[in-house]
Amino acid sequence: MEPVNMESMGHPEIYPLVLTTKTQEIFNCRIDEDVTDEQPYKLINKVDIFEDLRNRAAVSDFHPVKKIVQEYPGNELLLVYDKDFKYGLNFYLIGTEEGKENYLNPPEVPEEQEEYKEHIPEDVYVYKPPVSKPWVSLGSEKEIEEESVMESTKQITYMISQKRSEFGAPVKFSDQNASSVKDAYIECTAYPDKNFTLKQLEKDVSMQVIPQIKDTSTQTEWTYPKNATTQYYPREFSEEEKETLKQSKPLVDFLNNASISVEIALQQNEIMNTFIDDWKYLAEEEGTFGDKTDTHLKEYQSFTDLHSPTEKMITCVSWHPTIYGLIAVSVAVRLSFEDRVYFSGKLLLQPSLILFWSFSDPIHPQIVLWDITAHADRIENIKAGDSRSKKATLKPMFLLEPESNTEAMYIRHCAVSSIESGHKKVITDIHWLSDTFEINRMGSVFENRSGICCQLVTCSADCTICFWDIRPQKPLTPQTTEKKKEESIEIPFDVPSTFLHLDLSWKPLSKIRLSKGETSLDYCPTRISLNEDHLLYKTEDKTLTQSKIVKTGEMNPYHNLESGMANLLKPIDDFCTKFFVGTEDGEVIYTDWKMKKDSETGRLMPKKPVSIHTIHDGTVHTVQRSPFYNDIILTVGGWNMAIWKEGVMTGPLLQSCCAPKMYTSGHWSLTRPGVFYIGREDGYIDIWDLLEKTHEPAQSQNICITMITYIKPWIFSAKQQFIAIADYYGTLRILEIPWTLSRPSTNEMTSVNHYFEREVKHLEYVEQRKNIREQEKKEMELEMEKKKIF
Repeated sequence: MEPVNMESMGHPEIYPLVLTTKTQEIFNCRIDEDVTDEQPYKLINKVDIFEDLRNRAAVSDFHPVKKIVQEYPGNELLLVYDKDFKYGLNFYLIGTEEGKENYLNPPEVPEEQEEYKEHIPEDVYVYKPPVSKPWVSLGSEKEIEEESVMESTKQITYMISQKRSEFGAPVKFSDQNASSVKDAYIECTAYPDKNFTLKQLEKDVSMQVIPQIKDTSTQTEWTYPKNATTQYYPREFSEEEKETLKQSKPLVDFLNNASISVEIALQQNEIMNTFIDDWKYLAEEEGTFGDKTDTHLKEYQSFTDLHSPTEKMITCVSWHPTIYGLIAVSVAVRLSFEDRVYFSGKLLLQPSLILFWSFSDPIHPQIVLWDITAHADRIENIKAGDSRSKKATLKPMFLLEPESNTEAMYIRHCAVSSIESGHKKVITDIHWLSDTFEINRMGSVFENRSGICCQLVTCSADCTICFWDIRPQKPLTPQTTEKKKEESIEIPFDVPSTFLHLDLSWKPLSKIRLSKGETSLDYCPTRISLNEDHLLYKTEDKTLTQSKIVKTGEMNPYHNLESGMANLLKPIDDFCTKFFVGTEDGEVIYTDWKMKKDSETGRLMPKKPVSIHTIHDGTVHTVQRSPFYNDIILTVGGWNMAIWKEGVMTGPLLQSCCAPKMYTSGHWSLTRPGVFYIGREDGYIDIWDLLEKTHEPAQSQNICITMITYIKPWIFSAKQQFIAIADYYGTLRILEIPWTLSRPSTNEMTSVNHYFEREVKHLEYVEQRKNIREQEKKEMELEMEKKKIF
């Protein structure tokens, strides 16, 4: 670096320098200590400068003027502190003896010259008025024209006249019943008119600052977004402030200290790529199945019922646990949820079907209802591989004889619940209770010794939740059974008599009504989730499951139900009887199915709900427990979703913001704890990954052009997973889940669990702060009242 010569400014003997704090300490020329405003210079020995150059070489601050120091004739050089940065740096060196002498002993200026300088007039500002110029259009007149209010409709003129003879005549008014006279009044109801819909281009919003402080948090109740704008002007320093900052010691010290770090950082950016994601390449296994970069769902197959004469939609999907590619779907008349509740009485006259689809025959559905055990001849055992293999694979008959399955087979139901004692409106959700327990009329829990699922729970739009038992509440005698068979209608040959004792007499074991406190209104449940629902996701070994089904085909355990419910059962004391309920109005209720006796009437009454939260702004379509965490629940409804933890009553752990389209369904991933799928009304599916993002979906993919009504994943093997997606037009699509969405990362379950624990602590902290603020507010109000009194 060459020294800067000040010859252009009339001082060729001056050389500006930057002396760091360490150099100032070495040569005893520290600013504001050794050199000050009264004595801003320092004589430095030439030998000391040479010694510093030998010790620090190019790092020395005198290295730029090394040649000047060597050629200097004297022994001491004059170093001057440039406080005002007149020459650009904090110090400057005088490189000649003549310049040093002139600085130390400046020549005297004659008094005449000083007086002449004092009388030199300063520049006087002269005002110059602006000169008018011709108008140049830049397009602003178009904006003015768009903002102007123009009359777009033709004005209508009315003329009202009266006879001259009637001027000033007396008028008498009287009351009249408008409904009893024809055309006595006209009702003008409001309706949206697209011709007068104005597009809001700009909105002025004012803001007012108030002294009261309000604390907010991310776990707040969502409100609809509103457009708001604000405008501000940047604050600029004046020229005096700029000069003061340039000459300030802290700024100079900061630049001197940070310059080396900035240079090192710039060198590192040139050497390596600092934006590479190192975590992506850690702890990954080589040679795994699938493409790691592929993150989209791939369509595997689709099913559409071409033989249905009416327009149907799919309301539920279920995979067969053992038969590959066999899917059961329930179809219903294509109506919205509100219309389905309104027309629930008329819908009973229309047939309700369950379609069985197969990967091998995507055209012809198998239509079956309720009990398929009597049709075991359609499922055969076929040995896979050579004759030495003992492993049996269950396949449906239409895989073996496709030509014999050209027409759909209709099978009648086995039993229907009692019309008088059952639900009065459409059933919105149904679940089998686990085979590990059973309940009585009071809701108490007992051990299930039969080892089969004998009870189920349903919720309906009639604001009730019913528990059912497929066994008769009282044992049936042989005479009663024979008499019932004689009185009943002749049973078709293809309908088994397994549940004959329930047909048209099946009554609920207990019924719960979700009341809204002191009012006469009730909550309308749409989805429920029990504490044992997670057991339905635990898949057993396929060989054991298939062998169990084969044994079941030989001896069906449901054939001996006439014995009724057992009287002596062992109670389970530590069983959690609380469950989650989603409602039509978007509430999420946590309540208990145990009944209590009313002290006055002695009747069994449901308990008061533990907590009620209005989180969703629409009907709740999904209430589902995580297959990995029994106390984590996913709820989907309206335009958002929420994740809850059982036992945390202050609110959800995670609540999403408003989605661009309404959510219609959702489901957890069966293999990844932090992944779940949510369907939307525009045919898109949002895939959430809590390890990647928690404020928005990790990705969105278009599946169809209409509303997604149901989502159901299925694990075929460790290398192949499917997800069934049903839409509003009755089409069932099977998509293959990619490797990135089916293969969990290392310690994913622990990481997601830690995330939930952090959110629980965050909710506790927010609740504590809320209580503290309320206490402070009460204390402030008391102080204000005391001041008013005194």
